Amino acid sequence: MTQALPSRVRWSRRVRGGPTGAVVAELPRSRRAVALLVFVLGALSAVGPLATDLYLPAFPQIAADLGASESGIQLTLTSVMVGMALGQLVVGPLSDVWGRRPPLLVGIGVFTVASVLCAVAPSAGALVVLRFVQGVAGAAGAVVSRAVVRDLFEGDAAARFFSRLMLVVGLAPMLGPVLGGQLLLLGPWQLLFGVLAAAGALGFVLVLVALPETLPVGRRRGLDVVALGRSFGGLVRDGRFLGPAVTLGLNFAMTFTYVSAFSFVSQEELGASAQEFALVFGVNTVGMVLGTQANAWLIGRMELSRRLLAGLLGSVVSVGALLVLGLSGHASLVPVMGALFVMMVCTGFVSPNATTLAVSSQPVSLAGTGSALLGTLQFAVGGGLAVLAGLTGSGSASLVSMAVVMLGASVAAAVVFVVVMARGHARSVA
Repeated sequence: MTQALPSRVRWSRRVRGGPTGAVVAELPRSRRAVALLVFVLGALSAVGPLATDLYLPAFPQIAADLGASESGIQLTLTSVMVGMALGQLVVGPLSDVWGRRPPLLVGIGVFTVASVLCAVAPSAGALVVLRFVQGVAGAAGAVVSRAVVRDLFEGDAAARFFSRLMLVVGLAPMLGPVLGGQLLLLGPWQLLFGVLAAAGALGFVLVLVALPETLPVGRRRGLDVVALGRSFGGLVRDGRFLGPAVTLGLNFAMTFTYVSAFSFVSQEELGASAQEFALVFGVNTVGMVLGTQANAWLIGRMELSRRLLAGLLGSVVSVGALLVLGLSGHASLVPVMGALFVMMVCTGFVSPNATTLAVSSQPVSLAGTGSALLGTLQFAVGGGLAVLAGLTGSGSASLVSMAVVMLGASVAAAVVFVVVMARGHARSVA
C-alpha cells in the first residue's frame, strides 16, 4: 500500500511489463500529483547543486579569512564532489535493499549537521574534511530521486519527467550564487552554510510528509556484497548503460570546470564583483533551464538520441568560441557570458536525455545501483578533470585554461556518444 500525499493527493499504481520484463509502477495522469512529485524530488536533488554553488561568490573571502590559497579553497569544492561520488555508491545500493526513504532520511539528516559544522570550521583543512562529509550525505538526494523516477517512469515518460525535474533543480545553480552574493552583503561567509543547514532541514521534512515509499518489499534486493559487485560489474560491461553514463560524466566535467573556475576568472581576470559574478552565473543557468524545457517540448517531435547529439555538438561549438575569446586577449564579461549561455542551453539537452538512456537500460530492481554508478561517474569525472584548469604557471585558473579543459571534455563526450550510436546501429543491422 502507498501512503497518502498531502492535500488528499494519492498515488495509484498501474502494473505493466517494461522492456526488461520488470514490473513498473506509474503515477496517474493527475497534474497535481505529478507537480508535487516534481517539487519534492527537485528540492531533494537541488541540495547537492546548492551545496556546491551557494558559496562560490565567497571563495576570495574564505581564502582571506582562513589564510588559504585559491587552490586550497577550490579543494573544498573538489572534496564535496568526491564525497558526492562516493556517497552515491553507498546510498544507491542501500536504497535497493532497504527502500528509498530510510537512506534518504539519514543522508539529509547528516547533511544538515555537517552544514552547521562547516560554518564553524577553524581552517581550510577542516573545511575540506567537513565538505567531504557534506558531499557523502548530500548524495542521497540526487541518487534516490533518480531511482524514484526509474521506479515510476521509463522511456519518453522518464525523459519528460527528468526535463520537468531539471526545471526545479536548475533553480539551485541559478539562484545559489545570486543568493550567496546577496547574503555576503548581510553577513560573513559562515552565513551561507547556515542557509545550507536550513535547506537540509526542509528536505528532511519534505521526505517525512510528502514522499511515499516507491520500492515495495517484494521488489527489494538482498544485502549481498558479492551480488552487489556482480551488479556493478554488469553495469560497467553493459554498453547501453556505460555509453550514456560516460557521455554524461564528460559533459558534467565541462560544466563543473566552469562552475569551479569562473568565480576566480570573472572576478580576477574579467574585473567582475562578487555580485556581478552571481548575476552572470544566474543568467547562464537560465540557459540550462531553457534547454531542458525545449528538450521536453521536442519529445515526440525528435528522437531522443538526436536531441542528445544536438546538445553535445552545440556544446563543442560554444566552448570552442569561448577558447577563441580567451586566446584573443581581449575577452570581456559580456561575450564570455554569451558563449557560456549557449553552452548551458546545450547542457539542458544533454543531461535529461543521457540520464534517461542510462537508467532506462536497467530493470527497476537495479535502479538505485545504476543511479549510484551514474552519479559516481558524473562527479568523479567532473571533479577530476576540473582540477586541470588550475594547473597553470600561476597556480590559478585562467579563461584560457578553463576553456581548454571544457573543450576537451565536450569533444570527448561527443565522440563517446557517436561511437556508442555507431555500435548500436551496427548491432541492430546485424
